[in-house]
Amino acid sequence: MRLDQGPGAAMNYFLAKTDPETYSLADLERAGNTVWDGVANPQALKAIRSMQSGDRVFIYHSGGQSAVVGLAEVTSAPRPDPKNAKLTVVDFRYLGRIDPPVTLAQIKQSGKFNDWALVRQGRLSTMAAPESFVKWVRGRSGIPA
Repeated sequence: MRLDQGPGAAMNYFLAKTDPETYSLADLERAGNTVWDGVANPQALKAIRSMQSGDRVFIYHSGGQSAVVGLAEVTSAPRPDPKNAKLTVVDFRYLGRIDPPVTLAQIKQSGKFNDWALVRQGRLSTMAAPESFVKWVRGRSGIPA
């Protein structure tokens, strides 16, 4: 969803899930940047293909304590994955941690996001984040601008 960030500027927010044992927010923080790849689900690929440079991405750790733990910025246009042209990749830049993390249990308990793919489709790895979620997280934890 688009959120105004000043005169004439707007951005989309997304959520991208990762297994922290495979690639964690700490890995992204250390590297600074990464290519977000390995996504094959058609719905998730549609979300990636709609990303634009400057959009924000909530980083979500799946498994263990499932939670939104950080924020990244999209720094490239989507492009075909060089390893598989049927897939799409995009570049992310680390922006910061969300402290405290926002758990899936808290998201579900709020009752505000029952129609969101995060709640309805537990295995979907990448999705648009509704504006109401962005505002809710800002109110709870604050997020880097």
